[in-house]
Amino acid sequence: MEVKQTGIEGLLEIFPSVLEDSRGWFYEFYREDLFAQHGITDKFVQENKSFSRKGVVRGLHMQLAPHAQTKLVSVFQGTILDVAADLRAGSPTFGKVYYCLLEARRNNMLLVPEGFAHGFSALEDSVFFYKCTHHYHRDAEVGVRWNDPQLNINWQINDPILSEKDQHLPTLEELLRKSVISRY
Repeated sequence: MEVKQTGIEGLLEIFPSVLEDSRGWFYEFYREDLFAQHGITDKFVQENKSFSRKGVVRGLHMQLAPHAQTKLVSVFQGTILDVAADLRAGSPTFGKVYYCLLEARRNNMLLVPEGFAHGFSALEDSVFFYKCTHHYHRDAEVGVRWNDPQLNINWQINDPILSEKDQHLPTLEELLRKSVISRY
């Protein structure tokens, strides 16, 4: 397994060791001891799987403490542009956006720590899979509008397909004014 630093503390891209032969391939998606060797000791309690058609944008979503989630994300079919925005109070990279192309053929993953708003755009029909360190709590969920001018995210999609909820999320500035999250 290879773990790549992204330049944002705690946000890691992971490439598992894939065994291939004439029959196909095999890899261990998650193995606690190997992850621990790389300092990843999060305890995952929930797994989710979704399908998104090409052109769908989901996010940006996050949960607030005490239900904040670290997520281990990957795509099992297709290709997505995964997006993580650092919204951790006091972080030197607050507001920084990281892009990661997750491709089923590469089997790569992204570890998204607590305090990041997260989303993705489906560049192909895609099956997305992720593990979470806390259960979903509707009352703890917040989000940032997909086209927030402050974050200026390039989703690589011209006319995104969005949920009703995602179309009406607040901007980062609105969340800061309401003191839902803080820079400091």
